Amino acid sequence: MLRIPCPHCGTRDEVEFRYKGDASVRRPAADADLAQFAAYVYERSNPKGWHLEWWFHSAGCRQMLQLWRHTVSHEIHAVGTAQERLPTPPGVTRSASGGAAST
Repeated sequence: MLRIPCPHCGTRDEVEFRYKGDASVRRPAADADLAQFAAYVYERSNPKGWHLEWWFHSAGCRQMLQLWRHTVSHEIHAVGTAQERLPTPPGVTRSASGGAAST
C-alpha cells in the first residue's frame, strides 16, 4: 500500500486518495484540430520510472495534489498542491510538455 504524504493532512494511506491521471499531459489550444483533441483524450504512455501524477484526497482535505511517483518501486519523490512546481527526481529532466524524461 502506498503511503502518500499530503501537504495538508500529513501521511495517509492510499485508500484515502483517488488517482486522477497523468499530470504532464497538457490540453491542446482551443483552436486545435480534432486529431489533437483525440490524442489528448485517448493516447497515454505507460512509463517505466518516474511519473508526474494527479491524486485527489477524497477522504481527507479534498484537495487535488500532484506527485512524482516511481511506477516500479512506488517511491514518492515529492508531493504538492496543484499550483506548485515540484522538484524533479534525481536523474530526470522535464520535457517541454512537463513530463519526465530519464537522463
